Amino acid sequence: MIVPTRAVIRTLLLAATLAATLVACGGTGAGGKAAEPAKAPPTTTTPAGRLVAVGHEAEGVVIDPRSHLVAVGVRAPTGLALVDTSTGTLLRTVPLPGHVRHLGLLDQDVLVPVEDAGFLERVRLPDGQVTSRVATSDYPHGVTAVGSDAVAVANEHGHRVSLVRNGSVVATATDFKQPGGLAATTRGIYVVDVATDTLSRLDPESLHPEGRVAAGDGPTHVVADRRGNLVVADTRGNALLVFSPTLVLVKRVELAGTPYGLAYDTTRDELWVTLTARNEVVGLHGPELIETRRFASVRQPNTVAADPVTGTVVVASRSDGVLQIVSR
Repeated sequence: MIVPTRAVIRTLLLAATLAATLVACGGTGAGGKAAEPAKAPPTTTTPAGRLVAVGHEAEGVVIDPRSHLVAVGVRAPTGLALVDTSTGTLLRTVPLPGHVRHLGLLDQDVLVPVEDAGFLERVRLPDGQVTSRVATSDYPHGVTAVGSDAVAVANEHGHRVSLVRNGSVVATATDFKQPGGLAATTRGIYVVDVATDTLSRLDPESLHPEGRVAAGDGPTHVVADRRGNLVVADTRGNALLVFSPTLVLVKRVELAGTPYGLAYDTTRDELWVTLTARNEVVGLHGPELIETRRFASVRQPNTVAADPVTGTVVVASRSDGVLQIVSR
C-alpha cells in the first residue's frame, strides 16, 4: 500500500477547496435562477402594531429619520405613498411612471429605481417633489447611497451597476449577470449577483472590481452594519451570512422561514429580517446577531425599514397593500 506524503495530502486538499469554490461561484443549484421570497401563507396571528392601507402590492420602503415619514412603493396605479408614522396617516401618493421594488435614502431624498421605466428618480421629503430623473440601464432594481453625493444602482436586466452623481452616470461596472441587492461603506460598494450567488466589492469612486466570493445557496439582499461588515440574506439557504469588508466570511446564522427583506438600525445595532414563509419579522442584535425580538407581520412581508431615531419598524405587505407600523 502506498501512503501519500503530507505534501501530496496538502495538494489534494487545496485542489478540492479550489474546486468547491469554483462550483460555488458558478451559479445556483436551481439552474442559475435567482432566489425569491417564499409565497407567504395566509396570516394566522394578528399582525403587531398599526396597519395603514397604502395601495396595491406595497413593496419597497424607507423611513426618513428627520420627518419620520415612510415612503413605500405601490402599484395600480404606480406611485410612492408617503405615511406619517406618528399618526398612521397616508399624506399623499406621488405618481410614478413605473413600478418599484426597493428604495433608498440620501439625505431627505427617496431614491426610487423605477424598474420598467429604466431610470432613477429622486423624490424629496416631506413635500414629495421629484427633484431629478436619470436614465441608468435596463430594469434598475437595487439602490444605495454612496457617501453624501452619489448613488449606486443595480440594473438587474442590464447586467451592470451604475454610479450616479450630480444627475449623471459617472461610472459603470458590467461584470454581472443579474445584480440585485446593494450596500455601501467607506471601503466599497457591495453587490449581490442573484444569478451567480456571489457577493462582489467595487471601488466606491471608479466601480473597479475589488473581489468576488460565493455567498450561500441563494442570496438576495445585503446591508452594512456600523462595523463595516456586510450581512447577506441567503434566502434559499435559510441563513444570514456575515462578511468582513474584505469579503471574508466570518459568521453564518441559521434563520428558517426564507429570510428576504433586511433593514439595519445603526443607533441600536439591530438587524431586522423578514421571514416571508412565516409572516414574521425578527430582530437580531450586535455582531453575534442574537435574536432579541420577533413579531407577527402582515402577509408577504417582502420589505422592512427601521427608524434609527425612534426605533420604529415598518413592514410593507406585497399581498394586502398595507403598511405595518410597529413602535419601539
